Amino acid sequence: MPLPQARSGGNPTRLARLAEAHGVALSHEPEPGRHVQVPEGTVVEVLAALGVDASTPRAVRAALERHEWDGRQLLPPTVVLRSGARPVSAPARTSCLSQLPDGTVLRVVTDSGTTLDWGPGTRLPLGVHTLFGHAPDERAAHSTLIVVPEAFPAPRTRASGEGGMGLRVRLRSLLSARSRGRGDLADLGELADWAGRCLGADFLQLDPSHSAVPVPDETAPVLDETAPVPGGRAGEGPAGHAALSSCLPSSRRFPDPVHLRVEDVLEFGCLGEEQRRRAEVLLGRAAALPEGVSGGHAPLGRGAVWELKREALELVRSVPLGPGRRAAYEDFVAERGQALVDHATWCALAEAYGSDWRSWPAGLDDPRSAHTARVRAQRQDRVDFHAWAAWLTDCQLAAAQHTARQAGMAVGLVLDPAAGAHPGGSDAWSHQHSLAQGVTLGAPPRGRDARGQDWGLPPWRPDALARAGYGPYREVLAGLFRHAGALRRGRALGRSRLWWIPEGRPPAEGTYVRYDAEALRGVLALEAHRASAAVLGEDPAGAGPGARESAAPGEPAGLEEPAGLGEPAGLGEPAGRRMRGASVSWPECPDPPLPVVDVQGRPVPWEEVAASPRGRELLAQWGALPG
Repeated sequence: MPLPQARSGGNPTRLARLAEAHGVALSHEPEPGRHVQVPEGTVVEVLAALGVDASTPRAVRAALERHEWDGRQLLPPTVVLRSGARPVSAPARTSCLSQLPDGTVLRVVTDSGTTLDWGPGTRLPLGVHTLFGHAPDERAAHSTLIVVPEAFPAPRTRASGEGGMGLRVRLRSLLSARSRGRGDLADLGELADWAGRCLGADFLQLDPSHSAVPVPDETAPVLDETAPVPGGRAGEGPAGHAALSSCLPSSRRFPDPVHLRVEDVLEFGCLGEEQRRRAEVLLGRAAALPEGVSGGHAPLGRGAVWELKREALELVRSVPLGPGRRAAYEDFVAERGQALVDHATWCALAEAYGSDWRSWPAGLDDPRSAHTARVRAQRQDRVDFHAWAAWLTDCQLAAAQHTARQAGMAVGLVLDPAAGAHPGGSDAWSHQHSLAQGVTLGAPPRGRDARGQDWGLPPWRPDALARAGYGPYREVLAGLFRHAGALRRGRALGRSRLWWIPEGRPPAEGTYVRYDAEALRGVLALEAHRASAAVLGEDPAGAGPGARESAAPGEPAGLEEPAGLGEPAGLGEPAGRRMRGASVSWPECPDPPLPVVDVQGRPVPWEEVAASPRGRELLAQWGALPG
């Protein structure tokens, strides 16, 4: 039944107060003038996913008391401030520091190890620090302090200041004569070289190409891997973990090694004659796979390609790394740290126990358990293999971005991250304590979409992210920005609210949950600044249901986009404006060629594209020349 928001006299019910305290909306406005009350059961279940028991009146009273007690703590778990902000002027809703008692002493230990007494006139460096507070009443506390830039970095432009055009690329369908079943990162580099030099393109915008959930027996044509709704039908929840595997990534922190060009791995050239012949046979079988899927007119499932490439990589791995290559690999392992250990461990365990960690033997569901440590040691060779494959993929992605910039592209690769990751995959295993259980992300009914959407993605818990110093979120962003000239913000990066759907309920019976958008956007700006990359806003015309944000009646105030950091920019446009018609689809061989457009959306004839000999050569290689 709908949740009563107030009793007689206008006093909110305890459950309504508890929901508001934890950012759970009691109503929403799917269209102007129409207000929809959220069912009470939804509110109770969403609160449970936030770790709040609201199942009985006594539990609600106890939860309110705990919330009030938490509010009396000297410092919140994490403080996010823009650079130059001072304790006395920081916005209360962002940092809570303006509520500190007079006489409170603040000290900061920066991420470089420097200790600073923080007071008027102190400027803090950008980064993730530790804040210590000591109040006159003898209360003491410490929290994570994240100092973020004042604004997002602007996209790079050409020396002339003019914004150029770009291509939108579905990497798995970017097939050349040297592809092995799917488009690969060498194909991407070749396309970047041509598009930068022959088209004057400024960027290649990639569809999500994150590390996938392994499905060895996947041979059928795949679902659209960029579709926001598993199964492709709005309003239908996941039909089981297997149905999600071809739609949702295992990890957004690492690119998919299925996109490796195995022959370009340096050690491939050092294989013995027999091993090289075996590797070439395997890769030749992978190259022939597309012809067996609907006569070559449908995308090929990842699993069949990966199994053949994996076997070839096993042969290549038998060649020892030279001293320089070994040092580079060890640097990569050290730089990616625990994130790489966890991801490689998940991959190794998935080979043995299946690709959904929720069905693994007891003890392996916890990446920090003693049992997981023992099994990791037993399967260390497989862990090392997947870490090595991640390094090779990272190297080839870096090479593609380097090629793009050398070809004159102002931005280079633009990554379009997925809204989340598979609930049984690597990220969900590693970050399970920061993800809400028993709910999924989606979108409410809106316009012609009468049922809403269930994307099958576990959402971040805003409270858990704050307690973790936004570490899991920063880890995902660092992986995404690693070799990108820009990142599209997408459906779930820095949003002030997201639509949560309790398991077993239709999307229409979900509700919005509030996030600290200033903190999320600040962390996003910090990681962009560290990577010297831009953050691009979504084109409103292409945004999915639920992507636009507006405050709904019954929700706490302040849900609109915060103005502090400004709106991420569009390519070729000043900050605060949107990109318009700046990306097109690359032809998917053997389909007929699609038009290239300029930044104003005007078509460019293929005859002009192919004006240079190099242009014609590459167009022919991709089967993109007319007639």
